[in-house]
Amino acid sequence: MTELVPTTCMRCAVGCGHVQRAVEQGYGLDVVRGNAAHPVNNGLACQRGISETVDPGGEWLTRPLVRRDGELVPTTWETALERAAEGLDAALESGSDGVAVLGSGQQTNEAAYALGKLARGGFGTRYYDANTTLCMASAVTAYYDAFGSDAPPPTYDDIPEAETHLVWGANPAAAHPVMFRWINQSAAEDDSELIVVDPIESETAEVADLHVPLEPGGDLDLASAILARVVETDRVDEDFVTEATDGFDDLCARLPDAAAAAAAAGISLEDVDRIAAALEDPTLCYWGMGINQSVNGTAASGALIDLCLATGNLRPGSGPFSLTGQANSMGTRVCSSKGSWPGHRPFTDPEHRETVAETWDVPVSRLPDDAGPGPVGIVDAIGDDVEAVYAVATNPVAGMPDANRVREKLEDAFLVVQDAFDSETVELADVVLPAATWGESEGTTTNMERTVSRVRAATALPSGIKTDLELIGAVADRLVPDLFETPLEPNSTFEELAALTAGTPADLSGISYERLEAEVAVRWPAPAPDVSAGYRYYEGPADDDADGGAVADDREESWSFPTPSGRAQFSTGETRPLPEVADEEFPLTLTTARRPDAYNTGVRTRESAPPTARVSPATAASLADELRERARPDAADGDAADEQYTRVVSRRGSITVRVDADESIPDGVVWLPIHHPAVNELTVPDVDPRSKEPNFKQCAVRLEAPRERDVAVVPEMSA
Repeated sequence: MTELVPTTCMRCAVGCGHVQRAVEQGYGLDVVRGNAAHPVNNGLACQRGISETVDPGGEWLTRPLVRRDGELVPTTWETALERAAEGLDAALESGSDGVAVLGSGQQTNEAAYALGKLARGGFGTRYYDANTTLCMASAVTAYYDAFGSDAPPPTYDDIPEAETHLVWGANPAAAHPVMFRWINQSAAEDDSELIVVDPIESETAEVADLHVPLEPGGDLDLASAILARVVETDRVDEDFVTEATDGFDDLCARLPDAAAAAAAAGISLEDVDRIAAALEDPTLCYWGMGINQSVNGTAASGALIDLCLATGNLRPGSGPFSLTGQANSMGTRVCSSKGSWPGHRPFTDPEHRETVAETWDVPVSRLPDDAGPGPVGIVDAIGDDVEAVYAVATNPVAGMPDANRVREKLEDAFLVVQDAFDSETVELADVVLPAATWGESEGTTTNMERTVSRVRAATALPSGIKTDLELIGAVADRLVPDLFETPLEPNSTFEELAALTAGTPADLSGISYERLEAEVAVRWPAPAPDVSAGYRYYEGPADDDADGGAVADDREESWSFPTPSGRAQFSTGETRPLPEVADEEFPLTLTTARRPDAYNTGVRTRESAPPTARVSPATAASLADELRERARPDAADGDAADEQYTRVVSRRGSITVRVDADESIPDGVVWLPIHHPAVNELTVPDVDPRSKEPNFKQCAVRLEAPRERDVAVVPEMSA
């Protein structure tokens, strides 16, 4: 029987260890289950992570393709790679910014590093980013503002120790099931509670001790109201604020009237006080896309960090914990050179640029002097600076806002797409490079608590498929032949990456494949082979002696932050107006979120049907007469409003949807899943001015009865 191969689940950023086994005959995986030896999950696994690994939906790419006479047709690897190189090279003739590169949080650390080295050190382009900016950039920017470094201070080890679990703009019950099990178990203790702040009564909110249903976009108002009440009711941790922070007095001077801010957020002052009181206990504050994906994403993330700082929740068992969506978003941030050089080296720092250029053996002048405009800005540049796009493991036609415009822009570019599955972006490509997926690739990944572990192949690659790392090397060999001295392979690539991070805030230099073989998983910073970090920034007092025994320790608590002053910084962000608010023409607010059973833009899980729009019963009733006219012939009495087609219309487009009347959705709100390729035809391209993350979570829409052709021909959605 084929042996079980240990690996790491790439479904989300929890980073659960799996074991997998190939089928005895043919191709594919026969068994996938949790790995009891993995220290992150100790054998736990969610069914979604298992099913999407062993039996993914979607149409697999099995042959390289090139566009001829308007059609994508199979070709040889040599032809595909030569055609890709020719098109990219032609664009580079106009300058290093002629090519844009789009990466992904689904790549291994090694592939992300190699792609960044090619984009920044080979092409020299500033037009390079990853789809992780679409989900995590606001939290990243706020962490840098507050602590001088990216990534959350807490780890999973802190979850059982917390007494208040404040989940804000996130739904871990759907997005991170294994992690939510730990949160829910801790919150179920007699001295603990779960508070959820979300406009929607999500799966997480359904089991909360308190659900606070704020208005969409009201996060900064609510956070400000809570902080104002923390100050007014003498709940500030004065010792911590005085010893370890800067900027608190300036922040207090800008705080609004608590009652007015609560009213602006649509929340009672009683609920504000309930949260303020809960913050007196050790609190983990978790947040996700509901906070980040906004023009106020950085400011709102900063406001949640402020709540932790003001109440002294920056000790083990507490702190600000942003929840990462994509499996290797953290690794992409550390490794890929998209927003900082490897190891979180500052992008514009001359010494760090010299170090990177020397390591890569490229002229320092080739390295761009800024990190670029973000994914939306890259799309904006197509047709001006940018003539060609190289997209790896990402689907911008479905995943970016104002998707119709993204499609139009990419249609005008020379487009190389490297992916495992067919997608809307693949359909526009001039060259398609079929890549390996989970269970077929070797390397490492990094979860949301900074833990690095191995990704292993359980099967040989099928004929006609290459790994991301192989393909990046093949493209580089044709365009920048001296960039990679030897053929790219995972272990040596990781060694180069780890060495380049030595001495940085995200130090991987003490991690090796041999160490991961012995220890399974290691959390950075790991500057030596016997170091694996825990909670960040907190330095004492110590609880144990070197032999693990309790010791008497009279030292005062201390903290150290990689900021210029060595102290944590309170935020200075201010609220920006939302790009669109409901009005007479578009009276409803659209918000988007994850489904428990779906994956990113749906390439592994999508059904060939219109998406389901969830609305309140009152909103559904406003269309009841029109929906009944469109009722299915076999619809039972009373369910006409549940299954019928309608249209959701925004200023950018309209899509056909099914309508589900759902009491968990507030009046005036339309909920759509992020996973359907049509949804982002509606959303706005406005971005947070600092993080460049788009405002996916609020835009103005209306519902209309469908046209006859919308009902007669429901379009097939590509997988």
